[in-house]
Amino acid sequence: MRQTIDKLKANNALRVITEPLDVELEIPHLAYLEVKRKDSKALLFVNPVDKKHGIQYEIPVLMNVFGSFKLVELLVGDVEKQASEVASLIKLKPPRTFKEALALSPKLLNLRFLSPKILKGRGLCQEVIRQGDAVDLGAIPILKTWSEDGGRFITMGQCYTQSLDGSVRNLGMYRLQVYDKNHLGVHWQIHKDSVYLLEEYRKVGQKMPVSIAIGGDPLYTWCATAPLPYGLYELMLYGFIKKQKPKLVRCVSNSLCVPYDADFVIEGFVDPEVMRNEGRFGDHTGFYTPIEPYPVLEVSVITSKKNPVYLATVVGKPPLEDKYLGYPTERIFLPLLQTTTPDLIDYYMPENGVFHNLILAKIKARFPNEAKQSMHAFWGVGQMSFVKHAIFVDENAPKLQDLEIIPYILNRFSPKACLLSDGVCDALDHASPEFAQGGKLGVDCTRDYAKDLESCEVLDNDALKEILANVLKGSGEVKRVLQIYMETKNPIALVGLEKKEAVGKVLVELYKKLESKMDKELDSVQKLQKHARVVVVVDDSKNDLENLYMLLWRVVNNIDAKRDVKILDSVVFIDATDKDIRDGYFREWPKETDCSLGVLKHLEAMGLLKEFGDLKKFYKAFHIDKSYNC
Repeated sequence: MRQTIDKLKANNALRVITEPLDVELEIPHLAYLEVKRKDSKALLFVNPVDKKHGIQYEIPVLMNVFGSFKLVELLVGDVEKQASEVASLIKLKPPRTFKEALALSPKLLNLRFLSPKILKGRGLCQEVIRQGDAVDLGAIPILKTWSEDGGRFITMGQCYTQSLDGSVRNLGMYRLQVYDKNHLGVHWQIHKDSVYLLEEYRKVGQKMPVSIAIGGDPLYTWCATAPLPYGLYELMLYGFIKKQKPKLVRCVSNSLCVPYDADFVIEGFVDPEVMRNEGRFGDHTGFYTPIEPYPVLEVSVITSKKNPVYLATVVGKPPLEDKYLGYPTERIFLPLLQTTTPDLIDYYMPENGVFHNLILAKIKARFPNEAKQSMHAFWGVGQMSFVKHAIFVDENAPKLQDLEIIPYILNRFSPKACLLSDGVCDALDHASPEFAQGGKLGVDCTRDYAKDLESCEVLDNDALKEILANVLKGSGEVKRVLQIYMETKNPIALVGLEKKEAVGKVLVELYKKLESKMDKELDSVQKLQKHARVVVVVDDSKNDLENLYMLLWRVVNNIDAKRDVKILDSVVFIDATDKDIRDGYFREWPKETDCSLGVLKHLEAMGLLKEFGDLKKFYKAFHIDKSYNC
């Protein structure tokens, strides 16, 4: 980690913060703002404090190490080259000649780096060993990110576990809530590999060994986020990328092995029969996740270097560090995804789609409905199964990361090309009516499905508002309408609604009236069908209709496709309003991760926000706090 800091300094990629800042809110808030800047840097806080308890930490806090594409290249390397190497390994064929065997040998030799090397004796991570009464999580500058978080959370911990017989080793990243000096809440969601492993220990009535490493080579941290299939050890990726074996040492109190150069290692055991409420926590979706029971890690030993650095991240509304952490994952795992979807050319998960909420994919569509086949393939593979909304285009489409892809999609879109399905959802998804399961939407734009649509006669916003007010009058008052992409075959009408009733229920009733040919209702809908194609309804009080970046974030977060996407002949309605019992939604609708205005003003008064320019404009662009949301 010290070498990483030196590398960051040498590349002008580190900002050192010498001012004393609180581990509660102040440090995370500054990191949250920094990563949203175009030229963001890693941050090293050398004087972290705990104002509430009067503690001055000697341990510095490092954040945003993956906070830009430049930083990813520095710490992970040439991502495209690594993706190419993965692809060539997957396509390996037995050599037919001696010359081919010679050409193949370097690739095969590289495979020797995949298996970790276990060192004898203690590692750098065990220069200091604290056990028994000396164990104290409070001695580490662990952060509280958001004002309504349930406490302090470790956010970049490498979680090492293994199966009962030791044959399966697993590395993952999960948030860990600090309960007291020697207990952590472990956020193992229902679909995670660690839950499978924990079940083995439950069946035989044994406690499960768990070790949390923090810091060391940043590549360990990225490996912990990699979505490898169950049974493949994530540290294999370290050896593949570094071309050297990861060096591990045995833990002091349990049977696990961890990187020899980690800055901290928190060792202990999880009793499968013990659960405790964990949360709330402002998560990467930009919303707080609810209080729910999760396993508890009882800490037996904390080891560290003599001069450790505490590594942390902050999650919330995009763009954040997970945008850049996800980039090498997206590129390197493309060849693996192509093994199950052979005609897949490329895919892209926009960060304001919060990854699982939206994916764009480009395929070579060789036959009708191949896009739908690919949708089902995506929804059946590992973590891709959590994807809620998938849009597929053909090989002639623009680059998926370019804005030109949007009019390309709209010029080929038709309601007939939509596939509504359901399946598993990310446990963090709040829009689905039931926990971890809900609706999915696939859109096939691999062909020009819009060619048979009647042309849309675009009105001005006020005229369209009048029509929409009649169509949606049962659901509330239409306050604003803004049309975008009006030059395409499927313009989008954004509607700010002061909601009184469930939009979906109103549309269902309207559809029933249309089927019964009620002339009064037909008039307004027929007008709408002439002048609109896609209507997106949001809560007027929470949204800036002109801020399309944050609007996409909210829409894909807030909808469950089977409940909230309604098709009235040629018009598609998307209800992205907040849901409650009026909508048949009986779960807790979460709050957003808004920064504390008092903390922001304090950081500004300290002169730490000078590089952010017009703060009001900056805050509004990313919905930083409630006062700038609309």
